[in-house]
Amino acid sequence: MLSRLLKEHQAKQNERKELQEKRRKEATAAATTLTEALVDHLNVGVAQAYVNQRKLDHEVKTLQIQAAQFAKQTTQWISLVENFNQALKCWIH
Repeated sequence: MLSRLLKEHQAKQNERKELQEKRRKEATAAATTLTEALVDHLNVGVAQAYVNQRKLDHEVKTLQIQAAQFAKQTTQWISLVENFNQALKCWIH
């Protein structure tokens, strides 16, 4: 009788341990899945920010080049207008 009770008690303890181990593994797997999903979500945002930054850098370089070209062209126009004015002054006098 006592031996049977002891065996039943040990069997129930083993079942509880197995159930607890199973739940621990499930919780670990769920936590891992959640962590991976969070990291993936963050990585998408970081990757998009990187792509946007590269586009902005390219646009800034393009704008700098265009501004320099415009400044050069403006200087040429000013020179042409000044030469034209000088020519008019000479022609009038």
